[in-house]
Amino acid sequence: MIVLLVNDHLLKQAWPGFVTGKLSDAAGLVVAPALLALFFWRRADLAATVLTGVLFALVKTTETGAEAASQAWTLIAGPSRVLADSTDLLALPALALAWWVRRRSLAAGSSPRWRIIVTMPLAVLAVTATSAAPGPPTAAAVEVKDDRILVYTDDFTIWESEDHAATWSSSSVPFDDLPPDIRSRLQDVKSPQAAACVPYQATRCYRVVPGLMAVEQSDDGGDTWHPSWSLSDGDERERLVRTYDDESGLRSMGLAVQAWRGGHVVVVANGLDGIVVRDEAGTWRRLGWPGNDPESPSVDLSPEMHVAIFLAACMLFGCAGAGLRRYHRLYLGFAAAACLSYLAVVNAPRFAGPIADLDVVVRLLGLMTIPVGFAVCIALLFTGRARPAPLAVGVLGAPLVYLSVYTPFHGWAAGTPAAYWAAVVLAVLLTALVLLPALTLIRRDARRASSPADSPPWTP
Repeated sequence: MIVLLVNDHLLKQAWPGFVTGKLSDAAGLVVAPALLALFFWRRADLAATVLTGVLFALVKTTETGAEAASQAWTLIAGPSRVLADSTDLLALPALALAWWVRRRSLAAGSSPRWRIIVTMPLAVLAVTATSAAPGPPTAAAVEVKDDRILVYTDDFTIWESEDHAATWSSSSVPFDDLPPDIRSRLQDVKSPQAAACVPYQATRCYRVVPGLMAVEQSDDGGDTWHPSWSLSDGDERERLVRTYDDESGLRSMGLAVQAWRGGHVVVVANGLDGIVVRDEAGTWRRLGWPGNDPESPSVDLSPEMHVAIFLAACMLFGCAGAGLRRYHRLYLGFAAAACLSYLAVVNAPRFAGPIADLDVVVRLLGLMTIPVGFAVCIALLFTGRARPAPLAVGVLGAPLVYLSVYTPFHGWAAGTPAAYWAAVVLAVLLTALVLLPALTLIRRDARRASSPADSPPWTP
């Protein structure tokens, strides 16, 4: 466990490569069987060890397994990415070490309870620290070389165009093979902003605006400047912030100018947003990352999705609980615990604040409380003899509430509606259209249940 913590928090950051990567896999395989064994009702050391090996092999040899592992780690430890790599199977012999350690611990007698209480959280933190998701590339510099336009990114990829920015191709190159001035710009993203004039037309110049996604233009050789292009739409910038989760990287970082057909083409390295081009006709357009890479990041709508799930859960629990004949307070307590635990899980980093890795502890506690609260509420619905009508309203209304809240924001991410506030208004209206009929049906059912016709006959 100590090796895993030191390797993933220190060594992999300082010396990333084959050795530290395989060391992380081996140490994780030693720790994982003990953690997995905690989920068995009785001690099952062999089953936990074998299951660890099978799951590890599936994750490392299949894309489906790697994607499932990525989703699981994202839920527990935040945005994560697990890659399928069959060479990681070289670490499987570490399971033999895990088995040997377990047998040795059994021979030494049972471990004191305080050791388990202290060690298990550390082991969970060690395992969950192994799979941080890589960040998106940043277009950091651009130059015209011969008849080619070259855009350099901070992950050492070169985007190249030989037809005046009409089409692009990409290739990765070693950092040492880059031109010295490009290497310096990639090493120091705070380098002075680039400016360039049109070849054979020194009076027309362009420059990027420091700290902004914008380009200025001069028609008098740089004496005066005025805006030529900018990302002025506040909602569009909000979409980019949601997409990349790094507002500091949303700025124009460099540009180059190429003469063509009696006019000129301007190419801007636009940070996380990729490439911006001004064609020979004077029209600016954002290319982003050419080729529409299917793995390019999309707008992050997780806050809206979490709100939609929370409200849908409240709809489900609230409507179903309205039909209970008894155990109202107990049901309300467990339902509130389940819903609030979900909010704690999805907002764990905000709750943790500056305390490192506390968000993982909050997530784990929440993930334990949610299924318990849900299971108890289901049991109370049966033992409390909940009426079927409110239960049906909750089951049918919950997905409608989710869709009513989330769908407008999904449309906003795609550009319709264009304004975020319009998506908010639309979500409120659609949710109200679901809630009003649901509340009407529940109120009518409550009146029917309390009416004299449904009451037992009075006897003197």
